[in-house]
Amino acid sequence: MMSESTATAPDTAEPLVSPVGSHNEWDPLEEIIVGRLDGATIPSSHPVVTCNIPPWAARFQGLAAGFRYPRRLIEQAQYELDQFVALLQSLGVTVRRPDAVDHRQRYSTPDWSSRGFCNTCPRDSLLVVGDEVIETPMAWPCRYFETHSYRTVLKDYFRRGARWTAAPKPQLTDALFERDFRVPKAGEPMRYILTEFEPVFDAADFVRAGRDLFVTRSNVTNRMGIDWLRRHLGPDYRIHEIESRCRTPMHIDTTFVLLAPGKVMVNPEYIDVDRLPDVLRSWDVLIAPQPDPIEERLLKITSMCGKWLSMNVLMIDEKQVIAERHHTDMLRTLEKWGFEPIPCDMLHYAPFGGSFHCATLDVRRRGTLESYVD
Repeated sequence: MMSESTATAPDTAEPLVSPVGSHNEWDPLEEIIVGRLDGATIPSSHPVVTCNIPPWAARFQGLAAGFRYPRRLIEQAQYELDQFVALLQSLGVTVRRPDAVDHRQRYSTPDWSSRGFCNTCPRDSLLVVGDEVIETPMAWPCRYFETHSYRTVLKDYFRRGARWTAAPKPQLTDALFERDFRVPKAGEPMRYILTEFEPVFDAADFVRAGRDLFVTRSNVTNRMGIDWLRRHLGPDYRIHEIESRCRTPMHIDTTFVLLAPGKVMVNPEYIDVDRLPDVLRSWDVLIAPQPDPIEERLLKITSMCGKWLSMNVLMIDEKQVIAERHHTDMLRTLEKWGFEPIPCDMLHYAPFGGSFHCATLDVRRRGTLESYVD
């Protein structure tokens, strides 16, 4: 049997050493995929998209869906993205990029048609577990073919020895979505727009700590999707659900952020520390500082991730962490906790799906598969 990280080339006995190998969020970073802004298009007004944004924004999106983002937004975000890539390279990290795509192109299945969105957030459509890259079955119709822009990179990784898997492609018919869904108010029982018609999930609803993964159920990840990944990974891994109080949950990386072995940062609005999984009882649970009021107001308007985008940091190793330069309270808090924050600008990337963690996919980190929980 082949080991996890090697395969055999067809015409030689020489083993291939997989270029993909990442087991957690904090081992020393060696290679990463960074998203691309080219061709970014305002996403569709499908209910699964608009359920996570304010009603006024949903009305605007209904009028603007399918059009290119304004040039000024693109230019500001592109400048920051270029600086971020240069920073990663200066830290010795290999950076790969998806292909440029015109996301205004319309496509269809037998049941529906849509235009695309963008490929700014590889963290959503691709999940790396060890030496395997998994294409995820995303719930937004406008993201149905998003992984195609990464195929050049994925085929290169596969030829060099990586494992490459795609979860079942979802049908995304009306049966997947609750017809009369509305966002639950504070104090009401939690509910989600997704049914259990078929497995769907975004990779960004998962974070990894070696043999243990943590997930939030959300408006893009249903229980069937979590069960699919649990069965696919098998008995070598455990998946623990993190209960979120967010009324419009989508992605874990502004809720529950793994920083280092035994250290997790949590969102005090969304997480009840007393209800975290028992496997974390020996961990240091670090409470994220409140967002800066000025940046909070801006992010409420521009970000699909909400005001807590200050938590969307990227670990370079167990100490070094890239964080948004404008979130000064977060920078000071990380330093107080014993980390070495590296300030970088990424505030204008928010309209395209997030910040440093969202905008990247760590493909290779120097480390081995271990268990970090009780």
